[in-house]
Amino acid sequence: MCGILAVLGCSDDSQAKRVRVLELSRRLKHRGPDWSGIYQHGDFYLAHQRLAIIDPASGDQPLYNEDRKIVVTVNGEIYNHEQLRKRLKNHKFLTGSDCEVIAHLYEEYGENFVDMLDGMFSFVLLDTRDNSFIAARDAIGITSLYIGWGLDGSVWISSELKGLNDDCEHFETFPPGQLYSSKSGGFKQWYNPLWFSEVVPSTPYDPLALRLAFENAVIKRLMTDVPFGVLLSGGLDSSLVASITARHLASAKVAKQWGTQLHSFCVGLEGSPDLKSAREVADYLGTVHHEFHFTVQDGIDAIEDVIYHIETYDVTTIRASTPMFLMARKIKSLGVKMVMSGEGSDEVFGGYLYFHKAPNKEELHRETCHKIKALHQYDCLRANKSTSAWGLEARVPFLDKDFINVAMAIDPEWKMIKPEEGRIEKWVLRRAFDDEERPYLPKHILYRQKEQFSDGVGYSWIDGLKAHAAQHVTDKMMQNAQHIYPHNTPSTKEAYYYRMIFERFFPQNSARMTVPGGPSVACSTAKAIEWDAAWANNLDPSGRAALGVHLSAYSHQAATTTAMKLPSKVIDDMRRMMEISTPELAISS
Repeated sequence: MCGILAVLGCSDDSQAKRVRVLELSRRLKHRGPDWSGIYQHGDFYLAHQRLAIIDPASGDQPLYNEDRKIVVTVNGEIYNHEQLRKRLKNHKFLTGSDCEVIAHLYEEYGENFVDMLDGMFSFVLLDTRDNSFIAARDAIGITSLYIGWGLDGSVWISSELKGLNDDCEHFETFPPGQLYSSKSGGFKQWYNPLWFSEVVPSTPYDPLALRLAFENAVIKRLMTDVPFGVLLSGGLDSSLVASITARHLASAKVAKQWGTQLHSFCVGLEGSPDLKSAREVADYLGTVHHEFHFTVQDGIDAIEDVIYHIETYDVTTIRASTPMFLMARKIKSLGVKMVMSGEGSDEVFGGYLYFHKAPNKEELHRETCHKIKALHQYDCLRANKSTSAWGLEARVPFLDKDFINVAMAIDPEWKMIKPEEGRIEKWVLRRAFDDEERPYLPKHILYRQKEQFSDGVGYSWIDGLKAHAAQHVTDKMMQNAQHIYPHNTPSTKEAYYYRMIFERFFPQNSARMTVPGGPSVACSTAKAIEWDAAWANNLDPSGRAALGVHLSAYSHQAATTTAMKLPSKVIDDMRRMMEISTPELAISS
């Protein structure tokens, strides 16, 4: 991932303003440590921090068309850039960068080209012929992007909040699947698939079609000129990504440069569920497996850095981002710059454990639509910023546009969880890859129960976070929470603790408004809580809050005490556990 910053029409073309733009762009240097670039045209500035994945030698940004009248700064990957170049035969390309096609597509088609792009991307394009500009974000919001407005009439675009929060009067999340045009002065939706309407589909389930669509999604993401690997938790989603990658790596272009040996990476507390399962899958697939261990105290010590980088106070996101943040640093230290990851499957297939309670296929389908539309605020944000913090790129094949279209067209009756018929969560995906002749995975991995990442790294991780927060947030502080934080008032001490840290880094009202809120059980939306009356008294985003579904679910009493006040014995026990001398984050291969 790269970092982009654009300051457009600020009525100031001075050297001091250029220096300020460069200073703000450096706040994004962790996203792109390989090179920095800036373009100035009067009072328009485009800055870029590059992570070189494709064409490292000549693809520095900003990028231009032939006569350098059209300038673009891009974060992301355009997987179909070779096909698009063939459609642009009359254009002369200056680099081998996949992102250069954006400048030429604009020259050929104007603003109406974004839906031609197959990839993950955020970009700002300046047309110096009339000083107009456009900005756009990929369909689901895999890449992070924000937009702000200055009192001087300027428009600001940044990959992260920290690039613009101190200089804009108002700023907000740039909506996924939309384009902002200076000519119209507003947004327009460029991504509008059939499932957006939330009308219940009726296409019969075709396991082979689903399998082929996902294999294609993985294969196209093998486009890289640098070393890469796969994140492997041992759950269904990451294991399928790893299995398909291992299967097709030898025939991919990248194998000629970096070989056919796939590297896999996993993180967890000593003895955690993910570590054991990931090791088993890695052995089955024959990957070079790297296992990272962290302690509860390691994670707690990193919380402030994590919140600064991921720019949220959402509890689930912080819980899951911390292990990923620690793992990304270790992966980058091995010389790897890109990883494949399994985000998005649970939203597309109704894989979270609370979907066991979906009352009918109509409700299930609507919930999956809502979850996909909100991904940019949760799992996409986590995957993008946790890895970008260390100059590592994460690619997510489950969020491939073509694959989503196939998966979301399936009659949702097939996605309904029916244990009496042997259909557990994500059964349609599991069945599609249940191949007796050439197995993708061992059966017990293919049918392993869903484990949320923040749970799978080790159950004591979340328990430790709650205990730590209870030591720093008093009952009296909680009593005044609604007055201190009237927007998205924290309901637990853990949430209050994260909010305090977030507000210290990002004190603006616009910043707190970029973070979603509302009650949740096992990552549900607020609406889905209505599916089970018992959940209203057990509001926790952990998968273990799915009482009667998760094999290691919280007891009702335990859930109640952790949501309110932790007993002193629990705090004492957790404190003793954290004070034990433990090795630092370790790696074994």
